[in-house]
Amino acid sequence: MRRDVRFRATGSLSYTIFLSLLVILSACCFGSYPVRAEVIRLGEINPLTGSFALHGLEIHQGITYAVEEVNARGGVQGRRVELLSRDDQSRPDVALNQTQDLLYREKVVGLLGGYVDSLVSPISSLAARCSVPYVAAASLQKSLTAKPNPFFFRVSCISGVIQPLCRFLGEELKPKRVAILYMATPGSTEFAQGVKESLGKYGIQTVVCEKFRPGAPDFSVFLLKVKQQKAEVVISGGFFQDNLLLVRQLGEQQTSIQAFIAPWGVAYEKFIREMGRSGEGLMGMCAWNPGITQPGTEKVSQDFVRGFSQRFGQMPNTTTMHGYTAARALLAAVEQAVLKPEGLNGAAISRALRNLDLLLPMERLRFDNQGDPLDYNQVIVQVQKGQLQVVYPTGRATAGSIRYK
Repeated sequence: MRRDVRFRATGSLSYTIFLSLLVILSACCFGSYPVRAEVIRLGEINPLTGSFALHGLEIHQGITYAVEEVNARGGVQGRRVELLSRDDQSRPDVALNQTQDLLYREKVVGLLGGYVDSLVSPISSLAARCSVPYVAAASLQKSLTAKPNPFFFRVSCISGVIQPLCRFLGEELKPKRVAILYMATPGSTEFAQGVKESLGKYGIQTVVCEKFRPGAPDFSVFLLKVKQQKAEVVISGGFFQDNLLLVRQLGEQQTSIQAFIAPWGVAYEKFIREMGRSGEGLMGMCAWNPGITQPGTEKVSQDFVRGFSQRFGQMPNTTTMHGYTAARALLAAVEQAVLKPEGLNGAAISRALRNLDLLLPMERLRFDNQGDPLDYNQVIVQVQKGQLQVVYPTGRATAGSIRYK
């Protein structure tokens, strides 16, 4: 009998020790989970390498700064925001794989980033299937918001580029003949088609409309057509490097035109610096730049420029601000959603985004039912004496326009 009692006592003690070890082991293996639950995880996919890396890195910096800004103030309702960044290598297939990793493995509650619609499109489709809101920083293609998608939002839209550009040409410069060069990407193609159609309503003829592939090494044939067709204005839908090459070849061929306008690539300090005196009179477009901000946001804009410059050791630009604006939108929506009874989930964040109304340096940010911004409008800027001056619209102009050559 005693042996049986001793066995039961020993067995009981062993079981107690086993349970204690199990508790300790669980704490070691899973102790981080309760802490992790308090962290709000956001994902970001951008082209940090590859052909679009220059602007992808700028968007990344804007997003990073917005998240760090929120965390410096104590986070979202006391919860730290963790930003998980992924590089899509400027490739749609990689963008899709990175999105899958963030959604399925990392369990992020929202997505940010994206440069050019060939990279944005696969992200938006997968995010919608997973009911996770995605706020794109640089997206233009109309088809992405043509179909109902309650989880896709963007801080830019093609109409905010085409409309001010065509009004400026139709009401201010009034050329008779223009030439359009555009890149073989969905957004740039849509831009060229929209500009051609809109200018036609002003009686302006598009005498050359030519497509090129990213990284094209030579534009001399296009410029020969510009000269032969006597185009007065050249409109470029290319990016930074494309416009550097195009403008240099324009000078080499001594092609006389009234104006050169490129919505993307010209309104950058680096572009102006690299062009030097040859950049005088070039026109670009931007939604924001240091010194060019929405009325009423001057101080906020100055604070952003100062803080960003201290953090990254360089001045922000319009692309940086697109990333910052997208992040500010998602963070504001997360802050509203986290207070809701149902807790933090994709549907709650999406509803908060739909009802958002923020006055930011780049725009008053409100979304329509398709997820497009209601108040996104770029301004026309021109390089004058090495500085960017707003020349249109008139109400925001800091100088009158001058002839390019």
